[in-house]
Amino acid sequence: MTGTRTGKVSIVGVGSVGTAIAYACLIRGSAGSLALFDTNTPKVRAEVLDLNHGSQFVPHCPVSGSDDIAVTAGSSIVVVTAGAKQDPGQSRLELAATNVAMAQALTPQLVEHSPDAIIVFVTNPVDLITYAAAQSVDSTGGRIFGSGTVLDSSRFRYLIAERADLAIGNAHGFIVGEHGDSEIPLWSSVSIGGMPADEFRLDGKLVFDEAARAEIGANVVNAAYEVIAGKGATNLAIGLSTARIIEAILGDQHRVLPVSTVQKGAFDISDICLSLPTVVSAAGAGVVLEIPLSVQELLGLQSSATTLKENWKSLTAT
Repeated sequence: MTGTRTGKVSIVGVGSVGTAIAYACLIRGSAGSLALFDTNTPKVRAEVLDLNHGSQFVPHCPVSGSDDIAVTAGSSIVVVTAGAKQDPGQSRLELAATNVAMAQALTPQLVEHSPDAIIVFVTNPVDLITYAAAQSVDSTGGRIFGSGTVLDSSRFRYLIAERADLAIGNAHGFIVGEHGDSEIPLWSSVSIGGMPADEFRLDGKLVFDEAARAEIGANVVNAAYEVIAGKGATNLAIGLSTARIIEAILGDQHRVLPVSTVQKGAFDISDICLSLPTVVSAAGAGVVLEIPLSVQELLGLQSSATTLKENWKSLTAT
């Protein structure tokens, strides 16, 4: 990472995702210190011990933990992974009611203990959870946001690079919208070694035709379901992608990442959280970049926003 490695990072929830984030931060040197909070006392103590036992082999980073939320006090960043987990065959949106209630109760407590912290939600369904959290407190700017489609975009880039037979660093592209079934791959802005996707060829053959694009898009959407079916949860890649978000904040990197924020008019979308390319810095989630979209992509993005709004209305209907 660039920038100075400073700042306390607290992780709320030490299930498979929370511990993967802590481990990724530890080995990457993402944070100045880590604090783990979970109501499962033996589990949080065990995870703290396990991480600290490896401290000889990683950059200096004290790790503490407790079943008392006060352990998060004074955090620069709080990452929330707590909540009911996604079961095999269950959509992210089916998790919504329980986890929305959790976010509404938890967020004011986190803000009370760390009033200057950036709070990043990873709990699914992340767009609705983030929206509920932002509404539960008097939050200014982009100090509360969600991990959004940062991981989805990484899956997208991996599949593009694999098809192009290139290193992933040569493939650039975003998934936007919902972190879920209605997300949109932005093929019109994909760049492969500086070349647009619709011009990239191997042995004279077009690599990313309509069939290939449809297959890659479906594989991105279904990736989490496949991993959950095989091992019960997605955790390692989301650990790495969340560590990358943390580094962008603590390093004040002004990194463009597709995080989930309360939208305020970009692409005529407002009053719901979803992911768009967003400048992430020490101030949190900042400017949303309105990159050029094809007509089909714009309509798909707006449809994704409508889907999320409908789900939010169903959750809040009396």
